[in-house]
Amino acid sequence: MLIAGRYRLLDLVGRGGMGRVWRAHDEMLHREVAVKEIVPPSWLDDRGRAEVRLRTMREARAAARLNHPAVVRLYDVVAVDDSPWIVMEYVPSRTLQDVVDAEGPLEPARAARIGVAVLDALQAAHSAGVLHRDIKPQNVLVAHDGRVMLTDFGLATFDGGDGAMTRPGMVLGSPQYVAPERASDGVSSVAADLWSLGATLHAAVEGQSPYARSTAMATLSALAAGPPDPAPHAGALAPVLHGLLRRNPDDRLGHDAARRLLRTAAGGRADPPAVTDRPSADGPASGAVDPGTAADDLDPTIPLPDPADEPASTEAGGASPAPDPSAAGRTARRVAVVAVALLVAVVAGVGTALTVTSDKPGDVTGWSSPTPGAGPLGPGPLPRGRGVPPPPFACVRPDIVGTPVRAGTPSAGDGFQPPPGWIWYADVTGFRVSVPATWWTSRDGTVVCFQDPATGRAFSVAEGGAVDPLQRVRALRDKAAAAGALPGYDEIRLATGDGAAEWECRWETPHGRWLRARQQTLGADRWTLGWITFDEDWTGAAADWEMVRKSFRPPR
Repeated sequence: MLIAGRYRLLDLVGRGGMGRVWRAHDEMLHREVAVKEIVPPSWLDDRGRAEVRLRTMREARAAARLNHPAVVRLYDVVAVDDSPWIVMEYVPSRTLQDVVDAEGPLEPARAARIGVAVLDALQAAHSAGVLHRDIKPQNVLVAHDGRVMLTDFGLATFDGGDGAMTRPGMVLGSPQYVAPERASDGVSSVAADLWSLGATLHAAVEGQSPYARSTAMATLSALAAGPPDPAPHAGALAPVLHGLLRRNPDDRLGHDAARRLLRTAAGGRADPPAVTDRPSADGPASGAVDPGTAADDLDPTIPLPDPADEPASTEAGGASPAPDPSAAGRTARRVAVVAVALLVAVVAGVGTALTVTSDKPGDVTGWSSPTPGAGPLGPGPLPRGRGVPPPPFACVRPDIVGTPVRAGTPSAGDGFQPPPGWIWYADVTGFRVSVPATWWTSRDGTVVCFQDPATGRAFSVAEGGAVDPLQRVRALRDKAAAAGALPGYDEIRLATGDGAAEWECRWETPHGRWLRARQQTLGADRWTLGWITFDEDWTGAAADWEMVRKSFRPPR
């Protein structure tokens, strides 16, 4: 496909609920580029679709202001069917989240070097009057050539721009990486961006954010009431985390002090200390406030724990004064109001998020299971620190993530009739499968994941594999075993039949519950289908497995 008479789309390299990113060839300048296509969810109304288009242009305008080696460069914006497509620098890379998922938490020195690059990009943005507002591991790219780059300015706001495009009581951003003052009062500032950088670096060395909880509501409640989680593996990075994650934005590290500490943690030479260093003096965007976030004008409908019942926090080994119960209560109420309205359709690796009201299909307040504990690893944050085994398969996650499945069309002449409440899903790679309309879909690397938010049942589709299907499943087993990913491993079946090979097993998760799974490789088509449930739900889930397996159609 050729767009704008110039950019030929080659490969799909990322996708999410709001769009897709393609590797493309610029036929005029003969270079590779990345092209972001915006695809709003089908359930959005005309106003919502218009907001998606406006936010796309906001991202382009914010990125166009910046010229920094650690910021993904914007080349062009073109119109295709009245929708803007963004043409950007193509950076073969993984996100920082991908790196942590694949390799485990990083050593402090490596995390510090990544932090220096992100801080440099942030300071360039702040100096240009741009607030990023969505700093998180998914928006930090670790390029194959060693560069570290900041991407996705889809939530950015900037001086002289077109406003923050939020509605009353709504805050944009990922709850685990949003600064306390943004969660409670909707305040966007340089200091809030720097807090998010601190939370991102905490996740890099500990495997999860400092306020990671099982649901977005629990995250916001913890953010309102208590200190960040400890960072026992931070090492030399600890002073940076302590300085960036201070609750009071006026006490937080600014650019210069944070850079000195990061360089020291990275093994470099610290610069001489400055006399003063406060975020409020670090650029024209300091103190910028997101309009339309009068959270106190709304009545909270979801109660949170009373922060007055929480123990006093401690910092730097000393006891801090007990919080004022009335003040803490007000903060918690503001956070509760924001949480009630918080729904961001996150684009995994794609960007451009949109806050919408809570009466839309697929409504959940964030990035974890809408039913607490429904994720396949049980309630609570996923233990991902050192010594915790990795998941043995793709699509094994602690929470329900992704976006609601969008209805597709069946293959022409297909005689399979989905049962009531099921729909056809058509993937960009060409396969089709029927799944319940209430399920969510996401990607784990190159694997397509489907999951039931109510039960945690998960179905996966992976392309490729060995010509011998039994060889394929044995390789999957041996790799998981070698990684220590199957504690308590109980092999139930490893055999061939009907042109396929199947591996069925169960194992104990870090939370103590047992999961059961099968990996079935189709010999002729070279596709691998996965099925994962709680062990006690295996029999009850059998009918769903038979339905998705029977409906699967590889590309023709």
